[in-house]
Amino acid sequence: MQKTIFVVDDNDTNLVISREALKHQYRVMTMLSAAKMFSLLENVTPDLILLDINMPDMDGFQALKRLKDNPAYSGIPVIFLTGMTDVAAEVHGFEMGVVDFILKPFSVPVLSNRIKTHLDIDELIRERTAQLQQKTVQLQNFQNAIIFGFADMVENRDLVTGGHIERTTAKLKILVDAMITAGVYADALCKMNLDLFISSARLHDVGKITISDLILNKPEKLTNEEFEIMKTHAAEGERIIDKIASRTENAEFFSSAKLFAGYHHERWDGKGYPRGLSGADIPLPGRIMAIVDVYDALVSERPYKKAFTAEEAVKIIMEGSGKQFDPAITEVFFAAKDKFMAVKA
Repeated sequence: MQKTIFVVDDNDTNLVISREALKHQYRVMTMLSAAKMFSLLENVTPDLILLDINMPDMDGFQALKRLKDNPAYSGIPVIFLTGMTDVAAEVHGFEMGVVDFILKPFSVPVLSNRIKTHLDIDELIRERTAQLQQKTVQLQNFQNAIIFGFADMVENRDLVTGGHIERTTAKLKILVDAMITAGVYADALCKMNLDLFISSARLHDVGKITISDLILNKPEKLTNEEFEIMKTHAAEGERIIDKIASRTENAEFFSSAKLFAGYHHERWDGKGYPRGLSGADIPLPGRIMAIVDVYDALVSERPYKKAFTAEEAVKIIMEGSGKQFDPAITEVFFAAKDKFMAVKA
């Protein structure tokens, strides 16, 4: 398939020479101004642009900056056409991202060879980038498979809360999306890789792997002593994730996972565990998961209790606003309650 070359020059003679020199190898499109180039870019994406520096209205440097500022065009290689030899201009052009300079009047062989070289380089870069992206996706999928398997192993020990991890992950995504839409802690959330952030929440109960089966699967309500042991799963979760994180480079994933594990039982009023933090001192992942975790526990049946209805669970969550839960997140939860209800126990 023929590659497309844009030639932008305010001199008709240069356009004719360029077109005649390149038309047998490439699809050549010529234009007399940068404004016409940007108009055509709305419908055609070239493989390379030959851009004159000295043009009225918008010169080559201004056009190059506009190209590089637009993600849709920033990857197109640009070669400057110029009739002057100015070292400072060359340095400035390369700093801005131009790939080469060709002096006018140019010879046909020089023009053809320079274009071929840069198109070959660009194609090689794109191939290598695609391969790297594919490897990155494969590694991410491999990591996810391990994490999912680990989380599933932990949950399978807990015969009481089956399906909790998948449900809380789905509900967490609903709540996070609703928070961003509502502008609640949106700045902090938008700085995160949300796919990693939500996936890492699967490890929020990983500390339960340290809890005895006799306590974890007790069919009756726990005694005070047993509950104190159960509460250690938050700190133990942090410890386990720290160990895993020390052997991997994916700091962002495990940093989020650690916050979910260690802080999802803290309370807005400071009466939670393991640290008794209050208000905004509780990391945001813990405050978000607190609502998701409690809602899922309320609407799920346990050996020692019947499931609350979704309406009853919403009422309990709202009554905990400003006490157990962050009031701003609680309001978002209430607005998104219908989507929560759609995630079945």
